[in-house]
Amino acid sequence: MLKKQRVDFILNRLNELYPAPPIPLAHKDPYTLLIAVLLSAQCTDERVNQVTPALFNAADNPFDMCTVPVDTIYNIIRPCGLAPQKSKAISTLSQILIDQHQGIVPEDIAALEQLPGVGHKTASVVMSQAFGQPAFPVDTHIHRLAQRWGLTNGKNVVQTEKDLKRLFPKDCWNALHLQIIYYGREFCSARGCDGRVCDICTTCYPNRKKPLKTKKA
Repeated sequence: MLKKQRVDFILNRLNELYPAPPIPLAHKDPYTLLIAVLLSAQCTDERVNQVTPALFNAADNPFDMCTVPVDTIYNIIRPCGLAPQKSKAISTLSQILIDQHQGIVPEDIAALEQLPGVGHKTASVVMSQAFGQPAFPVDTHIHRLAQRWGLTNGKNVVQTEKDLKRLFPKDCWNALHLQIIYYGREFCSARGCDGRVCDICTTCYPNRKKPLKTKKA
């Protein structure tokens, strides 16, 4: 199967399985989404969704968050891991939003990436899911599947993002990155598929004989 054929098949199959993929992190506005995505680093979405109700009950906007002691934030978000760094980042970025952006999350990826604890992937998620701007956030799971499906050479997530953006139409990026995540969790997980098990892997590479060793991000 040629790469163009793989791309078309993957897109059609994912649209069949997940025609309207929901945003997995509970939130009510760009600020709460930003905080939830920040917390999701090296943590499951399920765990984040268990933690954020208590955090947002204490403060769900930057003005209120700045009045919450960092130790209090830390104690609430401890289950998410990396709590010392994340609690400081949440407090500091909230103050920056007030000082530099009138308390509003900027609809600008460069400005988002300048916030503490916010990398390119987090900023891309916010641009995509909060503001509806075309973006293709690539995490380790998308990176793994893109290699299994022959869509990238697998050097790193930066290269994978460039390759996926080049292969897929811009108007499908926002849904597609969620669709790949859901598919990876359900059918093509790190341990559940080695490139020879799930429907997409076996359709794209029916003659693959050996497990595919993917390169880590």
